[in-house]
Amino acid sequence: MNAAATLPSVLDTLSATPLREIVVADGGSIDQTTDLAAVAGAKIVAASRGRGAQLAAGAASASGMWLLFLHADCRPAPGWTEAVAGFVKEPQGATRAGYFDFSLDDAALAARRVERIVAWRCRVLALPYGDQGLLISRRLYDSVGGFARMPLMEDVDLVRRLGRRRLARIGVRCVTSARRYQQDGYLRRPLRNLLCLSLYFAGMPPERISRLYG
Repeated sequence: MNAAATLPSVLDTLSATPLREIVVADGGSIDQTTDLAAVAGAKIVAASRGRGAQLAAGAASASGMWLLFLHADCRPAPGWTEAVAGFVKEPQGATRAGYFDFSLDDAALAARRVERIVAWRCRVLALPYGDQGLLISRRLYDSVGGFARMPLMEDVDLVRRLGRRRLARIGVRCVTSARRYQQDGYLRRPLRNLLCLSLYFAGMPPERISRLYG
């Protein structure tokens, strides 16, 4: 919600491709988010506040056989349409979910360190996050139960249900706004994310973790 500052660049990236439809699931924005989405020709879906609820609502409203989930401050880098088309055409494509490589729109060396940490997390722990996008066939999405209506950790919850063998790199970057890292600090924010993840694995309810996440 309230994504007017970042949504236009994402919609511009998506609108320049032959996508069948673009769905914007809004959780009650009070800025120009929905107006910008309407101007771009996107389908606007009203959803309960919270990432899990919004992603689930967007998926329920979409009509395609393939779903590409993106946060409002994340846009695929050039070459992504060809990479996605190749992924979809692979013999095992429909049985796997694809994720992009994490990238921040900041030239700072600290941003490159975060990117390397995320690459390690994906490679070793098989835990891509929602800000890396997710490409998944409708059939596979439905078979694992889709996104849970959680305020936080909905991405971790879904990829854990998918499992390592059903996750694969698409091979193209997803450029994410570095605004939150710049505001919170390149050390403090990753540490807070790690704390939230640890609390989730320890069994703390996502509703409580979301208050810490902010």
